[in-house]
Amino acid sequence: MDVLSAFKDLLTPAEMGEADRLTISDGVPGLVLMERAGAAVAAEAERLLPDGRNRILVLCGPGNNGGDGFVAARLLTGRGFLVSLALLGHSAALKGDAAQAARLWTGPVGPLEQADFSKADLVIDALFGSGLARGLDGEAALCVAAMNEWSRRTRNPIVAVDVPSGLDGATGRIRGAAPQAASTVTFFRLKPGHLLYPGRALCGRIIVADIGIPSGVLAKIEAKTCANNPRLWGGAFPVPKADGHKYTRGHTLVLTGGPFATGAGRMAARAALRAGAGLVTVASPGDALAINGAHLTAIMLARCDTPQHLRELLQDYRKNVVVMGPGLGLGVETRAMILTALEQSDVKRAVVLDADALTVFQKDADALRAAIATAPGPVVLTPHEGEFARLFGTDDRPRLERARAASANTGAIVVLKGPDTIVAHPDCRASIAFNAPPWLATAGAGDVLAGFIGGLLAQDMPAFEAASCAVWLHGECATLFGPGLIAEDLPETLPRVLSALYAQLRISNP
Repeated sequence: MDVLSAFKDLLTPAEMGEADRLTISDGVPGLVLMERAGAAVAAEAERLLPDGRNRILVLCGPGNNGGDGFVAARLLTGRGFLVSLALLGHSAALKGDAAQAARLWTGPVGPLEQADFSKADLVIDALFGSGLARGLDGEAALCVAAMNEWSRRTRNPIVAVDVPSGLDGATGRIRGAAPQAASTVTFFRLKPGHLLYPGRALCGRIIVADIGIPSGVLAKIEAKTCANNPRLWGGAFPVPKADGHKYTRGHTLVLTGGPFATGAGRMAARAALRAGAGLVTVASPGDALAINGAHLTAIMLARCDTPQHLRELLQDYRKNVVVMGPGLGLGVETRAMILTALEQSDVKRAVVLDADALTVFQKDADALRAAIATAPGPVVLTPHEGEFARLFGTDDRPRLERARAASANTGAIVVLKGPDTIVAHPDCRASIAFNAPPWLATAGAGDVLAGFIGGLLAQDMPAFEAASCAVWLHGECATLFGPGLIAEDLPETLPRVLSALYAQLRISNP
């Protein structure tokens, strides 16, 4: 299993610090954890060096990250590698476990500014870990620049300890400067910064080393951020039952626009059907009925010209999900339709708002929030960065923080789309996707995602889990199909992805 799929919980640097503290308080010495961490780094460095190349430069910082570097340097020297070590600061200033690790190193310690990259086949970056509180500057920034230039010129690898130095482990942002690592060795659990861009691109291959922290500490930490994989939502995945039928698997209603804007809605509808909704109906204005009818077979068709028409359609309690936005248009009628779908009702009905359904509330998130407050069921918003900015405004906060704030503000599940799509819940839970290939950025892909979400919601999958699952399925479909993907390919690839998921979850026909 890929390392990114092996774990669910993501720990912020502060939460990882708490995991260390709890482990040490339970009797595991901090130096033991450091020894195990350094051993994992040494093993990865050894793996990356081909036969005949054995010169390693270890760059150590003034904290525990540097202590890990001292351990790795000592172990690699014992295995016959030619190791040189450079330290930011002075050995006498080291404290605690890092100081003890430095005392166990018997080789010379040079100043960081004199680090000689020309004599290295590999560099271990142990300057700063994920908890760096400020931007890199001075000698550290100059060293990172020199390291990057050396790696680009020689194509020799950098192994980062915990994160590439200068990378914020909580946000994935670069603090001043950061190296491009070939591999990153982190410990116990991944951090958000390993999955959020640009951090993910800088980490290279990620190794999560077991250093002896018991998984039981996770219950005490109560982490709110997760990697988006089946470990997060697999237990809530709606498995069809042998005695079930189409009416037990929900009915998704997808609205489309006029005759020249029907394709997006049809893609969302087909995606909902592929995702397992028992029934799917496309509702469109009268002048688009013939066009939609010419393309639809298993999907039903209904006329919907006005909010009153929609209100009448929703009197059928079996229609338990409404997907709105793809190709719907930006007129006042669209806004009125959305407000109608969010009206208080005796039917617990989920609503997915995408594309135009978000843009019509541009700079008026308060009106959307007020409407969501009356909704009879969960609401999912699926903006990309442009739609998010139009709805909530722009600021410089990290993506994860902005998604959480928008979810808490609106009371909706917010799916902030991108290469690292974030799904946020009003209670602060969040998932981060990691499986979207570059070719998923294609016209109509977001419409399909809205449909996947609608199809899962129709089967009563909880909204946060449904949105996270749909995002994962979306990425898996694109990865499986490969380059050349267009949006229409995504629903057609889903059956193969679902078959693999069933095998992973050990689901069989009852």
